[in-house]
Amino acid sequence: MPKICLVNMDFAEFGIEERMAREAGIELLVSPNRDAESTIAHCPDVDGIVTSYGIFPRKLFASLPKLKVISRTGVGYDTIDVEAATDYGVAVCTAPGYANEVVSDHAIAMALGVLRRINELDADIRSGIWDYAIRRPLGQCHGRVFGIVGMGAIGRATARKAAGLGFKVICCSRSLVPGRRTPEGYDVVPLDELLASADVVSIHCALSPATHHMIDERRLRLMKPGAVLVNTARGPIVDTRALAEALKAGRLWGAALDVFEGEPVDTRHPIFSAPHTLFSAHAAYWSEESGEELRTRTMQSAIDVVLGRKPADCLNPQALQLG
Repeated sequence: MPKICLVNMDFAEFGIEERMAREAGIELLVSPNRDAESTIAHCPDVDGIVTSYGIFPRKLFASLPKLKVISRTGVGYDTIDVEAATDYGVAVCTAPGYANEVVSDHAIAMALGVLRRINELDADIRSGIWDYAIRRPLGQCHGRVFGIVGMGAIGRATARKAAGLGFKVICCSRSLVPGRRTPEGYDVVPLDELLASADVVSIHCALSPATHHMIDERRLRLMKPGAVLVNTARGPIVDTRALAEALKAGRLWGAALDVFEGEPVDTRHPIFSAPHTLFSAHAAYWSEESGEELRTRTMQSAIDVVLGRKPADCLNPQALQLG
């Protein structure tokens, strides 16, 4: 019987995966740890792996000769050596598009939360303070500029919602030419110009060596004193210590982070003592609807490869021809 192992999953139960494996005639195993050594030890003869946060370096592929597929519950794949996977004939699958709407919802909600100081006003009322004026300034959407960094599917969904609220939307993306407009009519500008112009900057690009600490101290200094920074993409895109310093110095209106450098983040990090902040624990991707879609698609991709079928979403389809 073929075997699929669930490695370091992000869910409390595995009912969806168990049902799908049973119906496909596949044995399901579980390995809770994310490091490669634990995966090698728990999965010596598996045909497939489904994972949320597992780490898959080249040495893992050399140690698991039966492995045919790694399917990740998400869009990113920075913890998987895709080149090594391809060399060893292992397909790498993700679930693009499953959370476009909910992540963009979350980005907009976080932007408005900071702009309107909602979490601060809530905390005041809970401690017996009835005076909105102590939290001024309070912002609005109309008349402000919303800058989107990264115009993939999530960035475009966020842009659409921001425009619907009355923001003027501008954007930058490596796939777009500055000085032109997108099909939706948004001005495309260079990153530094976007940072200098936008009242809200929302990050939606992928993490890569080129985007690591892309928003650093220099670029934070380009932003308006009345600007809000929102990151629902990947934590290391923003130099979080530099962001904390900018907030403490009063150089920004505020910041909202759903992702951090190192998760779960150490609560002693300086960002937690910075003012005008709003945080969530890497939750932007989740709704009950998106979660069910994510788990079903990810498990189906692994089942398809294990059973010799072509999966719907494969990063390296050439690996399917090598095994």
